[in-house]
Parts: sequence; structure tokens; C-alpha cells
Amino acid sequence: MKIKKLELFTVPPRWLFLKVTTESGIVGWGEPIVEGRAQSVKAAVLEMEDYVIGRSANDIEDIWQVLYRGGFYRGGPVLTSAISGIEQALWDIKGKYHNMPIYDMLGGPVRHKMRVYGWIGGDKPSDVVAQARERYDQGYTAIKMNATAEMGWIDSYKKIDDVVERVDAIKSEFGNDLDVAIDFHGRVHKPMAKALLKELDKYNLMFIEEPVLVENEEVFQELKYYTSTPIATGERNYTRWGFKNLITKGYVDIIQPDLSHAGGILETKKIAAMAEAFDIAVAPHCPLGPIALAACLQLDFCTPNAFIQEQSLGIHYNQGSDVLDYLVDKGNFEYEKGYVKLLKKPGLGIEINEEYVREMDKVGHDWKNPIWRLEDGSLSEW
Repeated sequence: MKIKKLELFTVPPRWLFLKVTTESGIVGWGEPIVEGRAQSVKAAVLEMEDYVIGRSANDIEDIWQVLYRGGFYRGGPVLTSAISGIEQALWDIKGKYHNMPIYDMLGGPVRHKMRVYGWIGGDKPSDVVAQARERYDQGYTAIKMNATAEMGWIDSYKKIDDVVERVDAIKSEFGNDLDVAIDFHGRVHKPMAKALLKELDKYNLMFIEEPVLVENEEVFQELKYYTSTPIATGERNYTRWGFKNLITKGYVDIIQPDLSHAGGILETKKIAAMAEAFDIAVAPHCPLGPIALAACLQLDFCTPNAFIQEQSLGIHYNQGSDVLDYLVDKGNFEYEKGYVKLLKKPGLGIEINEEYVREMDKVGHDWKNPIWRLEDGSLSEW
């Protein structure tokens, strides 16, 4: 079980895959990535290589502690994402070694299927009713869309009216047969967030995500006065220390740790347990590839307060390559009536098409998120 080699693959549309091989030939896969910073994370993984090669793949907790605490400077998206991908691959190896899914090694399943939602609308939402209908016809019972495009600190109520109009059109079409979540994406500042929350409250949304940037975490408490809709955030928080205030101070109703950013599978399990003690739900963030999604599902299946899973099949980022393209068995994530069935194969529960990964690594990518500006030329949050 000694770790022999780490290999990294930069693959379209915007992902980074990690293959960890043991001396006995068992292989594990991870997805260490920060969207738009793939090369930075790749360099971080390579810098950690010396701490990993030669270690037993069984020693997941100790390796995590060494990688996180042993470098003196810790945390942040790049370092924690590098650790996350390594950790995922080690769990994949351990599961294959013991012939068990990861959720069985973390206490066993608490559910036999996991609800998922689909994305609609793109970065700047339009034609949302037609796209919602497409998702509904595909069997989804829940969708999420971005609320708005660029928005200034204080902006026109026309933009608020546009958001309300889109939501109203979907709810008028589907009523409560289709659950709708709205992602503010951290684009909206406090004054406009308050106005939007107030206007949207009557639509009984599933949740509102990142109503403001999480670094303004104290604002979340104030925003609760303007809505009865559950408030979610967490994709830009790392490790249990990054979630401590959100959870213990009750700032949000739903946390959204990303298993490729927050520290991996076991670290997110610890975060979810903290949240459970404060009656907070978990909806893991995952607009990423098949390895990240498999890691999320392994957590979901053994986590009582996980209630829905983001997944990127058909998301607007995935043009040219999609989640299933990299799998040997494209039926792994078989969506039925808005759910994914329990993954029963060992480790992460998926088999990566390595030949295709190596082929697409030659194509690579240099994905960057767009830079948005307001009409006056000043920078806007994307």
C-alpha cells in the first residue's frame, strides 16, 4: 500500500485530475482543482509529492495533517484544493484495497439514493422557462440558476424586476412541482441583496445561495430579517476552521462545502458533523468533474444532514467535454426521478477512462472566469 507515483492531467473543460499509484498497483483518483487556477494547484500538488510518496495510502488522517499543518502556512483555495485531491485519491485506494465503498468506511449508508439538481440559465440567465422544462422532462425535480448578471453596489430596480420576472415565470409554469434555488454568486452587495431577498420571499424558493460574499459573513445574520427562504453559502470556505463561524453563529441554514476545495472527503464529513450539531443542512458544491462528484456522493450517502447534491452534467461551463465523457461506465450517475442511486463499487465507485484522460490531457485547457465590468467601467463581481 506504499504510494509510488503521482500523475496530474489537465483536461477540458476546466478540470485537473490526479492519479495516485501504489507499489502494489492499486490506483486512486482525485480532483484537485480551483477553477481558473489549475496550474497553481498542479504546482502545489507537486510540491507536496515528497510528503506523500513512500507513505502508506492507509494513513489518510496523518498524511492530511502533515500536508495541512506541516507547511507552516496553511489554508486558502490553492493549498487546500491540492490536499483535497490527494485525500480523495487515498480514499479511493483504501476502498479498493478493502473492497468497500468509501461511505461504508465512514459509518455506512443513511440513504439508498441522493437527490440532485440541474443547472439552467448560464452566467447571465435568459430563456429560463424553456431550460427548466428541459430539465423537468429529463427527470429533475430541482434546478438552480444564477439570479442576475452584473450588479453594482446600488443598482437599478429594473435588474431586481428582471430577477423576479424570471423566477415568477418558472413558478407560474411549474408551481411547487419543481424546486428552484437561486444563486446570487456573491455578485450582489448588501443593499441590493436586501431588496432582492424581500422581493423573492413569496416564491417559496428551495434556497438562496451566496447572497453576498462570504468574507462579509456578518451580513448573513442581517439578511435573515428580509426572508424566510433558507440561505446557503460555503463554496469559498476551506476546512472546518473556515466554516466555524458560519456554523456556530448560525449565519446560514445550509452549508455548501466543495470536496475538491474544503479539504477532501473526511474533512467535509467533519464539517457536516459540526453543522448537524447546529441543525444546519449540507448541500455540497460541485460544478466540477466526475471524480469530484463521486467524492460528494460518497459523503452524501453516509451524512444525515446532506439533502441535495449539485452536479454539472449539462452545465454551461462544460461545452465540449462533460462529466460522463471520462467514465468507463456512463451509467454510474444514473439519474432517476431526480435522484442518483447508491454507488456500490469500491472506493469512489467509478472507473475512470484513463486512455481518454491521457488523450484529453494533450488538449488541456487554460480556463479563466470572465472579467465583468459595469457600465461606468468599474470592476464587477463575476
